[in-house]
Amino acid sequence: MTRSRKIAIGIVGGAALLVAVLAVGIATFDWNRARPMINERVSAAIGRPFAINGDLDVQWQRQPEEGGWRAWVPWPRVIANDISVGNAPWAKAPRFATLKRGEFSLAPLPLLRQRVVIRRIQLTEPAADLERLADGRANWEFTLPETGEPSPWVLDINEIGFDKGRVGLVDEVLKADLAVQVDPLGKPVPFADVAGAAFADEEGAKTAPRDYVFGWTVAGKYKGLPIKGEGKVGGMLALQDDRQPFPVQADVAIGGTRAAVAGTLTDPVNLGALDLRLKLSGASMAQLYPLTGVTLPDTPPYSTDGHLVAKLRNPGGAVFDYKGFNGKVGNSDLHGDISFALGAPRPRLTGKLSSRQLRMADLGPLIGVPSGKVAGAETDKAKDAPAKPKGGKVLPTQAFRTDRWRDMDADVSLDAGRIVHDSKLPLSDLSVHVVLQDGKLTLDPLRFGMAGGSIASTIRLDGSGASLTGRVELHARRLRLKQLFPATAAMQKTLGELNGDLAVSGAGNSVAALLGTATGDVKMLVNDGVISRSLMEIAGLNVGNYVVSKLFGDDEVKINCGAADLEMKNGVMTPRIFVFDTENALISITGTADFKNEQVDMDITPDSKGFRIFSLRSPLYVRGTFGSPDVGVHVLPLAARGAGMVALGVLLTPAAGLLALIAPSTTDENACGPLLEQMRKPPRAPAPAKK
Repeated sequence: MTRSRKIAIGIVGGAALLVAVLAVGIATFDWNRARPMINERVSAAIGRPFAINGDLDVQWQRQPEEGGWRAWVPWPRVIANDISVGNAPWAKAPRFATLKRGEFSLAPLPLLRQRVVIRRIQLTEPAADLERLADGRANWEFTLPETGEPSPWVLDINEIGFDKGRVGLVDEVLKADLAVQVDPLGKPVPFADVAGAAFADEEGAKTAPRDYVFGWTVAGKYKGLPIKGEGKVGGMLALQDDRQPFPVQADVAIGGTRAAVAGTLTDPVNLGALDLRLKLSGASMAQLYPLTGVTLPDTPPYSTDGHLVAKLRNPGGAVFDYKGFNGKVGNSDLHGDISFALGAPRPRLTGKLSSRQLRMADLGPLIGVPSGKVAGAETDKAKDAPAKPKGGKVLPTQAFRTDRWRDMDADVSLDAGRIVHDSKLPLSDLSVHVVLQDGKLTLDPLRFGMAGGSIASTIRLDGSGASLTGRVELHARRLRLKQLFPATAAMQKTLGELNGDLAVSGAGNSVAALLGTATGDVKMLVNDGVISRSLMEIAGLNVGNYVVSKLFGDDEVKINCGAADLEMKNGVMTPRIFVFDTENALISITGTADFKNEQVDMDITPDSKGFRIFSLRSPLYVRGTFGSPDVGVHVLPLAARGAGMVALGVLLTPAAGLLALIAPSTTDENACGPLLEQMRKPPRAPAPAKK
C-alpha cells in the first residue's frame, strides 16, 4: 500500500469517525444546556423576550418523503415545553403568547438562507393575546430593536395542528374586544354531518375535507356591537396547500345580525378561498354596513340561505359570490345571485334578484318610509298599512344615507311577479334596474303593472355632493278604473281608464325635502268613471268624502272626464287645468298645494249644468295642513264671482298638452277628447237677442 493511499484512508476514516462522534454527541447532548443560548438568539431575532422554560429535546429523523439525496439528510425533531413570547412594550397583556408544548421537524438546509421551514407543527394548549392600537401598531408585528426594520428571518409552516387553546383580541382599529376559547370535541365529527350531505358531496368532488375535531366559542364586542358565538374546526390546518380544505363551522350573533356558516377554508396564510353554506338573518339589512361595508337599505327583519364562494387572491381584489340564495325580507321572498368585489376606487356589488311576491310595506324604506318589525300575529291588513305620520307630517322624512352611497358602487336588477300593497291596489310584474356609481343612484327602468295598465318610470338621485338632488319621470298608461277600485261595486260599471305623466326635479335628503323643492309638471286624464261618497270612504280620503257629499250628496255621479295639468315650482303645485266634467256640472279646482310646508289652499268651484242641484251653486274651500285640512263652503257672493271666472278661465286655458294622453287609450271613445277640444277654443260672445 502506497503512502498516499494510506494518507487518504486515514483522512476518510478520521472524517467518518468525527461524524460518528458528532452524531453520537448530538444524539446524547443535553439540549437543556442550550436553552439559554437559544432563548438569547431567538429573542434577538424577533426583538422580544423568548424563553423555553421547560425541557428541550431534539430527536434526529430522516424524511423519506423529501426524495433523492435530501431523504438521507436527517431533520431535527424539536420538542419544547413551556414556551413564552414577550409582549410589545406598549401592550397591556404581560405576554404575547404561551405554549404548553410544541413539536416540529425543522429543515436544516434552509436555515443557511435565514428561512425556518417547518412541514408540520403540533401545538398543545396555545394561548395568545393580540393587541392593535388606533395608530396601527400591532403586537403581532415583530421588529429588530436596533434598526426598527422587520426581521430578516422568514417562517415557512406548511401544516399546523393544535390542542385546546385561547386567543384574546383587543383591536382599536376594528373596535374589537374578543375572547376565543378552543376545546377538543372528544370525538371527531364527519364533515357531512355538519355541512350537509349535498354540500359535502360537492366538496368531495374536489378534495374531501377532514373531520371536525375542535369546538370553539367567542364572546365580546366587534365594531362596538356585542358578539357571541360558537362553532367547530378541523384539527390540522394546511397553511399553504390550497388543495387541502380546512373544515369550519360557525353560528355567531353580532348585535341584531346572526350568521351561520359551514364549509371550508383553503390557503389561509395567503388568503386563498372560502367555500361556505351561509345563513344570514337580522333585524335590518342596514345593520350589515358596519360589519361588511356593504351599503344596503333599512329593511324589516330578513333571512337568507345560500352558497358563499370567496376568491380572496383575485388579482383585482377579493371577490365574494353569494350563489343561489333564498331569503325573506319582512313578508317578501327574495332569490338570486349577488357578487361583492373589493377593488379600486371602491367595492362593487352586482346581482340579479327575483321575487314571487313583494309587499309594499317591506319596500317602504327604499323611499324613506321607516321600516317596522312585522309580528307573526298581525293580519295582512295591518302588515300592509302605511306607517302613521309623526308630528302631523304626511310625507316621508327619513333621511337617505348618501354618505354610504359613496362607499361602494352597485349594479343590481330585480324582477317580481306580484306586489302586495292592499286588497284595493293590485300590482304586478315589477322590473327595476338599480345602478349606484360615484354616489349617484339611478333606477332605470322602474316598471310595474297596475290595474290592467302599466307604470314606467326613471328615478335619478345624485348623492355625490353635499346636497342630494333628484329627478323623477313617470308615465302611467291605461290604468283601468274598475281594477283600481275592485272593491267598489259602482266602479265595476265603468269602462274608463287613467293616463298620466310626471316629470319633477328637486333637492333635499328625503322624499319630503325633494318634494318641498320640486319643480316640474304633472298631467293626468281620467275618463268615463264614477264618483261617490262611498268611493272616497274606501279610498280613505276624508277631505274627498266631505267635498263629494257637499257637491253631490250620497248619490253616485258619472265622471265624463277629469283633466289635470299641474305646475310645480319650488315645491308649490298650482293647477293650470284641474277640472272634472260630470253629468251634472263642470267642476274646477284652483289654488295651491305647498309641499315644503305641507299646506293646501284650494277652491273647488262647480258650474252647474242645470238648476235641479242647488248645492252646486256654492264653491268649497280646502285649507290647512296635508295631515289635517279644513274644508268648508264659501259665501254666496264669492261663489257667484268665482263660478264665472272659473268658467272663463277653463275655456281659455290651452289644453293641447293633455291631448297626448288620449293616444295610448283603447279604440273606445274617450270622453276627455271633446272636453279638451272645447277648452282649446276661445269663447264666443252670444248672438244678440232678437227684438
